Amino acid sequence: MHAIETESLTKSFGGENAVDGITMRVEDGEIFGFLGPNGAGKSTTMMMLTTLLRPTSGRAMVAGFDAARDPKSVRRHIGYVQQDITADEYLTGRENLVLQSRLCHMEKHEAARRIDEVLSLVELEDRQNDPVVSYSGGMRKRLDIAGGLLNSPRVLFLDEPTVGLDIQTRTRLWGYIKRTHSEAGTSVFLTTHYMEEADRLCDRVAIIDSGSIRASGSPSELKEGLGGGSISVSAGSRSEGFLAELGSLGEVSGDGLEVRIRVGDGTAAMPKVFEAAARHGVRLESASLERPTLDDVFISHTGRGMRDAGFNRRREHARMRRIRA
Repeated sequence: MHAIETESLTKSFGGENAVDGITMRVEDGEIFGFLGPNGAGKSTTMMMLTTLLRPTSGRAMVAGFDAARDPKSVRRHIGYVQQDITADEYLTGRENLVLQSRLCHMEKHEAARRIDEVLSLVELEDRQNDPVVSYSGGMRKRLDIAGGLLNSPRVLFLDEPTVGLDIQTRTRLWGYIKRTHSEAGTSVFLTTHYMEEADRLCDRVAIIDSGSIRASGSPSELKEGLGGGSISVSAGSRSEGFLAELGSLGEVSGDGLEVRIRVGDGTAAMPKVFEAAARHGVRLESASLERPTLDDVFISHTGRGMRDAGFNRRREHARMRRIRA
């Protein structure tokens, strides 16, 4: 059984498809990254999977249950951590988790045991009785993650869990997510704007744009599928002959002194760069090979970076406001 399975999942607003017939599978026990520019349909998809929105058409199965037909069963088996901090800052950390356990209809003794466990996981035992108003941003996010894990979910949904946090705090949160995944076998569905985060955490990723899945696979598969890489060259002098010969290796950009060449096989192309420089009497100050990154994969499938969709982000936020109204 899959942790998540969708078939032709679609959500329309005013005749416009925010999610346009996506079909995907998330295996039990894997960390799955869901990537896309702002306004691509990530939030709408997550809201359908977590039963906060009904699909216009298609089907979504989560933890073995139909999200539209049996939303109560889905909610019993998932955890959901929103992008925004949700903890009540005037309650203590433990009081926040007690409140959440009641909302989850957990038995008192089971709730107390799980609260102890998740506080230990996110390293907040020593601050559990302090009011959340005294917590740092990273501590509040750790508390939110503890809340998402409280009911021992089969599937944990994380909506940009580390946005706005410094790299040290992000790295610690990655560790908590990895521990949850490895120790409890929890499946994780993660949206993120940090390509490094997806690369380091995810077993597989899917890239969505304009409501449709553009590519999916493991980060390494997607990077290898892009092929080649790029060679950056810093030359001590400009030579048209040298540039022409570099052009036979791949697409060249730069001013002749600082040059970048997109190549199909970087390992084979690098010696040819040195040979061309020797033939044309060009002294190379530096030359480096850069292999494709997940950022390169993302841009190749969407034609834009994460931050290039301000209009779409405003449009999707407007949709969300209409939904909540």
